[in-house]
Amino acid sequence: MDETYQHGIEFTGENFSETTLLLGEYEACTFSQCVFAKVDLSKFTFVQCTFTDCDFSMAKLNQCTFREVEFKACKLLGLHFDYCNPFLLSFTFTDCTLNYSAFYQLKIPGTIFKNCQLEGVDFVEADLSNAVFDNCELNAAVFEDSILEGADLRTAHNFSIDPSFNRIKKAKFSRQNIIGLLGKYGIIVE
Repeated sequence: MDETYQHGIEFTGENFSETTLLLGEYEACTFSQCVFAKVDLSKFTFVQCTFTDCDFSMAKLNQCTFREVEFKACKLLGLHFDYCNPFLLSFTFTDCTLNYSAFYQLKIPGTIFKNCQLEGVDFVEADLSNAVFDNCELNAAVFEDSILEGADLRTAHNFSIDPSFNRIKKAKFSRQNIIGLLGKYGIIVE
């Protein structure tokens, strides 16, 4: 099967759960209000694309490539980003819901999460050095053997990070959310 190459195309209101998105590479394309829920995006390549108000819930991402991709106001429930092609993997998330997604063992330093819901997200063994979690909800997110050196969590909410099992040198926290580092000790902070 031949693969397509699309450059600078705008897709609006497409439901790819019902119509097929051709396998291939999409560069500098914009996707607005599109549905990718449960779609198999295995081996697709997205370079410098922007997704706005799209639904990717439970999409399959086996060897999917995301390079310099922006997700804005997207629903990204239960996605296995850890199945993506790791080569030059880079993306930013703004106003997105990523609950129960996985970034297991990914090297995604400098990733920006802004105003995102990240409940129950798997960050186990992920390299999140210099990542930014700006006004993000991290309830039940799992950080274990994660690299958070230089990460900014000053405005993050409801996280639980054990400094004994994560690298947090020079990570930034606020006085209001420091309890997220002390949870295992059962300390009451008033």
